[in-house]
Order: sequence, then C-alpha cells, then structure tokens
Amino acid sequence: MAVLVLPGLAHAQSGAGADASLLEMREAFRRNNTTQLANLLPAVRGHALEPLAVYWSMKARLESASPVEIRAALDRMAGTYWEDRLRNDWLLLLGRARDWTNFSAELPRFRMNDDRQVSCYALMLDAASGRMPAELAAERVRALWHAQREADDGCATAAQSLLASGHLKPEAAWQRARLAVDANRPRVASQAVGLLDPDWAGMVDTVTGDPVKYLDEKITAIRPRTKELVTLAIIKLAFNDPPAAALEMDRTRWKAQLTKEERSWVWGVIGKRSAQKLESQALTYFANGEDRFMHDDHLAWKARAGMRAGAWGQVRDAVAAMSESQQGQPDWIYWKARALQALKLPDATTASAQARTLLESIASERGFYEQLALEDLGRPINTPPAPAPLSAEETSAAQRHPGLRRALIAIRLGLRNEGIREWNYTTNLHDAGGMGERELLAAAALACDAELWDRCINTSLRTPTTQDHAQRFPTPHRAAVVSRSKEIGLDPAYVYGLIRQESRFVTDARSGVGASGLMQVMPATARWTARKIGLTSFQPTQITERDTNILIGTAYLKLALDDFEGSLPMAAAAYNAGPGRPRSWRNGPVLPGDIWAENIPFEETRDYVKRVLANTTSYAALLTGQPQSLRARLGTIGPRVGGDATINRDLP
Repeated sequence: MAVLVLPGLAHAQSGAGADASLLEMREAFRRNNTTQLANLLPAVRGHALEPLAVYWSMKARLESASPVEIRAALDRMAGTYWEDRLRNDWLLLLGRARDWTNFSAELPRFRMNDDRQVSCYALMLDAASGRMPAELAAERVRALWHAQREADDGCATAAQSLLASGHLKPEAAWQRARLAVDANRPRVASQAVGLLDPDWAGMVDTVTGDPVKYLDEKITAIRPRTKELVTLAIIKLAFNDPPAAALEMDRTRWKAQLTKEERSWVWGVIGKRSAQKLESQALTYFANGEDRFMHDDHLAWKARAGMRAGAWGQVRDAVAAMSESQQGQPDWIYWKARALQALKLPDATTASAQARTLLESIASERGFYEQLALEDLGRPINTPPAPAPLSAEETSAAQRHPGLRRALIAIRLGLRNEGIREWNYTTNLHDAGGMGERELLAAAALACDAELWDRCINTSLRTPTTQDHAQRFPTPHRAAVVSRSKEIGLDPAYVYGLIRQESRFVTDARSGVGASGLMQVMPATARWTARKIGLTSFQPTQITERDTNILIGTAYLKLALDDFEGSLPMAAAAYNAGPGRPRSWRNGPVLPGDIWAENIPFEETRDYVKRVLANTTSYAALLTGQPQSLRARLGTIGPRVGGDATINRDLP
C-alpha cells in the first residue's frame, strides 16, 4: 500500500518517541500489563492519539477503578470515539454489577447508543421508573433479546424483570429458545427457558442433547411447558434431518396435542431446512403450517422455495405474511413485484401497475435488486451522474476534522483496527444520524486521497441520495488488474467486482480463516494455483504482494469460471465457498440466475454472489462508459450439460 498522504496533518506534536511509546502501550494492553500502561501514559501526553492511550490505560483496570477515576478519564478523552467506547464498557460493567445509580447517571452521555445490552438495561429502568409504558418497553426488549446471538446478561436481565412483572409473556422466552435451537445454540436456549424456572434449563439440555430419545419417551404433552419442550425437540431434529422431523410431526399425538401455533412454527423450521437443502418437498412441508405463525426466516425460505418451483402464489403469500420491516427490504419488494408479474391474476392491469410501482420504489444503480428493478422497467444500468464537486471549504473541513485526523494517524502508525473504529464512529455515530451527505462525500474523498479504499467506499456508500461511483467503485492498481485480466481472458470489471467485495482493495487484508491479500486467497489454494500456472518460485509470504496476489487470484478465478462453463454467479460462489458446493447447488431445474442466487443455502455466499455481480455491472459501466445488463451476466443455471465427467476434480 502507498504511504498515506495526510493533508494538513501535523505530527510535530507527537514525534517518533511518542509514537513508539504509543505502540508499546498497545502491546502492554494486549498483555493486560496495567503497571506498564501507567508508566508509559505520560510519554504520549499531547499526542493526537492520547485518547486511545487513555482508553487502554483505564480499560485495563476498569473493574477496580472508582467512578471518579473513570469520569476523569472520560473527561480527558471528551468528544472522541474512545471516550464513548470506555463509556460503553463501563455501562456494561455497571449493568452486570446492578449499579443502577451510576448507570442512569452515565447513560444520557452515551452517544453511540448502539449496544443491545445497554439498550435492554435502559429499557428495563425506563419501565421500572414509569418513563416508558412497561408494555412498550417489553416489546422493545423482546425484539432486542431475540436478535442477540449469545447468552448475554443485558437483555436476559431485562427480560427476567419484565417476565416477573407480567409485561413480557412466557411465550417470548420460549420463542427465544426456539430461535436458539434452530441456530444450534443450546446454551442460549437453556438461558432463556431458565428465566421462567431455573429447573427447566436442565430439561432443555436433555431435549437438545438427544431429541429422538426425548420424543420416544414422551407420550403426552398436556402442559404448556411439555408442549414447548416437544417443539424444541422436533426443531432440533429438523436441524439435520427434515424428513425425520416431518415423520415425527405426522404422529397423531403431536397433531392432537400441540397448538396450531406450535405446529406451524415447527413446520416452518422443517420447510426452511428442506429448502436450504434444495429439496423439492420443501413447499409440501410449509403447507402443513400457517404463514401467520411462522418466523420471518421461515417465510423467506418459503418464498425462495416457491421461486425455485415456479410457484409464484407461494412467493406472494410468503412475502405478504412477513413483518413490515422485512417486507420493506429491497429484495422482498423486488420478489413481490416478480410474483405479481408472474401470476395470471383476473385483474392483470392492476397487478401490472402494482408491480411497476414496487419496482419504481427501489430502481437505481445502488445494488443487486435495485439494478434488476431498473432492467425490469426497461432501463439499462449506467453510471449515475456525479454529485456537485466538493467546495474548498468542504474539503478543508474534512481535513481538519479531529476524528478523521485521529483515524488517519492511527492507520499510519499501523493501528488499523483502532483507526477504522474511530473513522466509523466519526462518520456514523458521533452525531445522531451520522454525518450529512456532503460531509460524507468529503470524508470519502479524504480517504480516497490517502488510498484508504475501504474507508473511501464504505463512507461514500452511506450517502442517502447522491451516488459518487468514482468513490464507490474505485479502480486502484488499474494497469495491473486490466492487463492481467485481459491476458487470461477475464473481464476486468468482474475481477474488480470480486476484489471490491473480498478486500475493499486492502493489499495486506487477512481474513479470520487465513485468506490473504487483495483477492483473499487461501494458502492451500495459492500453492495449488502457483503450481498450476508454473510459478515454481512462489513462497507463501508473497501472497500479500500486490502483483503476486493478482496473478494467483485471477488464475484461480479463470479456472473456476472455465469449470463452470463461463457462469459468473457459479464461479463467484466457487471462489467464496469452494467449487463442490455450487456443483451440487446447480442440480435440479434450470433457473434464471437471480432465482438461483437467491436460493444459495449459505447466507454469506448468497450475499457475496449478489454483491460481486452487482459490483461487476457497475464497474463495467464505469470502465466502458456504456450501458450494462446485470441480468445478462446472471444468465441461467442448471445441471451440467456435459455431465460429471467434464468436472475439473482437481480444482480446490
């Protein structure tokens, strides 16, 4: 990566010595060495990143520090991300300690206000004090609690309080448990049910540990608790074996003893799991339940199964039963319109007008479904007009902004994670609603000038009305990417679209599973590809070198594209999830590429494929200056024409 150019940043006040002390403090913080942190702190006084140093020093001893000391540290970091980060940490600690006096005093100063646990604690206190109707607080806690992935204290504590007062109904705890079992998080399920009765947590462990044994031994389910435990057992069974769960649900005793809501929820889980396996019987499973009792996730998979089967009435009905918030997402607006277009309704004119209104509401160049909506309205995909140029005052304000300056200095010093957190806080959270549109464009331009392409892209993506595609779709390393792509027969726009999604052009990016560089190549894949293309001198340490990464990444992408007969969606899926999975996902009916992509079982890969293809279309419009088609790039996808004998089994 090029050396950062930071316009207007003066470093004289810090100096190499202060920089070195700051980096020493980072290592001391990682080791939780409170003595060294305290000894080094005076050496960074006056440094632009002094607030970060103060945060490290106080965070390391937060549990033992007095409120007076903590507030003094907060005052020393006033107005920075690190002030609010420490406040967030302290609020969580105060909540766990049930110190509601200090919690209530500090909460109004919490600017980020984006922590679910803190929000749950606050809602509980609002209900207890009468500042908010308890019924409203209970509903908000329920939504936050159900969205939590782990068995955290904040929302569980609020839920327990509101369950005890009767404002949160027991059904909320059981639904939390159902969602947890469906996500294979048994500890979360046990915690939720344990709030109703501590002795019941062990029953949940028994049920999830061996659902078949529990169901075989259970003859009656008369009490509500037993009905719910049976429901959890069948949900757990459906996790790996939907047909076995369906057989269990066909037992007379469960048909008679479980409520309509419980049966519908379970059939929703069975249908979802079957749909994720791309099984033809998924819609049959869904038909055994009622949409109104199913979760949004079940309904999404019912809609996907309907698309795959060409059952557009099922798609329409599933979308109609979704929550208002989910129905308002661009993907479900789009699929509702497609269903209306596909159904032969008596009043075709009205249905066509409704579909057009839905498409018009999302049509733009912004994303996958927005681009498809444009094309369905008969409009090509172009690069939108650039916004008005930034004024000198707007540019200067971004350069002088203390939060952006601190972020850039942190990244220059190698404190990339810390710098990104300060940058995101500054642009998104410091002020309610985040920066205004012109401020975001100026901040994005500052990041672009510093070649911080990830901050450039992500900041520009936040502008609500204008779209600066020069910022959103930058083309760094253009000569290297274009020449290499053309050399091996790849569309440069496709390569750019993939790199943008993989790394946001961070050359030394490394994922949690070990993928590295611009094109996020796994070590084993890099070695295999290097041998395949005759790169005999390749060493693993070279994978973050720009040209080597592009050389190996594009070679693998071309091999995947050739193996998938030129299908851009399947090659992108193979790049993300390995080639074996899209080989199985293509079996079944021949589908339009958008329906195939929407039915990818893995959420990460499904999102990845859609983003890469939308990126590719936008890059093609930028690079060529010509109108583009996303739908043409999606094509149709079905079983391999030449049979399995033509598969490149060597492709990792």
